[in-house]
Amino acid sequence: MTDENQYTLKEMMAIAAAREIRDGDIVFCGTGISMLAAMAAKHISAPNSIIFFETGAIDSQLTEVPMAVGDSRVMNGAAVNGSLADAFATMQNRITGGQVVGILGAAQIDCFGNLNSTVIGDYDHPRVRFSGSGGAADVGSFVSRTIIFMQQQRRKFVPVLDYFTCPGWIDGPDGRKQAGLTGGGPEMVVTDMALMGFDDITRRMYLKGCYPGIEPEQVLDNMGFGIDISRAEPVPGPSETELVILRERCDPQGLILTNRRRPPAG
Repeated sequence: MTDENQYTLKEMMAIAAAREIRDGDIVFCGTGISMLAAMAAKHISAPNSIIFFETGAIDSQLTEVPMAVGDSRVMNGAAVNGSLADAFATMQNRITGGQVVGILGAAQIDCFGNLNSTVIGDYDHPRVRFSGSGGAADVGSFVSRTIIFMQQQRRKFVPVLDYFTCPGWIDGPDGRKQAGLTGGGPEMVVTDMALMGFDDITRRMYLKGCYPGIEPEQVLDNMGFGIDISRAEPVPGPSETELVILRERCDPQGLILTNRRRPPAG
């Protein structure tokens, strides 16, 4: 990786996702890197974005990164400290729902951005059982667009999901419409190697860009299905300003950005 002494892949992922959050977006995020990306966006390029959590805190003024959506720090300075019902009503509201971007993660993803966070293997006799959907199916169904965090591994990018937890584009251009889901759909997948988009017509995943030092073929080698790589462009590494904000304003205690690498002295 280019400049590997200057930033980690986790920092690259957080900043890449933060760049996709627009000013005025209402950002529904969970724990960990998704929360960090939402915080970074608010400090870097989207000061008027609003962060909210499934536990009911809306427009939180996050002075410290919370460790979980149930952490009391998510309520600090919030415009509303509501309930789970309030959070999901915000997603489904005809006025606010069109501005909501959801940040999700999962154990598996397919070429249409459908997600599995339930089981690996047979449902009744799984090799691994996860916590399940939580609010992911609602987020994937109702918000205007989703950003998905994934590790770039063959076992995660699969031709067929072991379990269908959360809808992406389902099976192509009309998949969501036929399922009764109006609008929405995944916009981008952020991995530790690259950014994936979804074709406007076919709704299949394609390689949008690679991080510094990563080649398209390396990305393909770490996927269980083929994608179009002809549109891939280099993704700029984090700027000094982005890194300072991420490290010193969003996570100065290193609660999420553990083992981060600093530039060598001199």
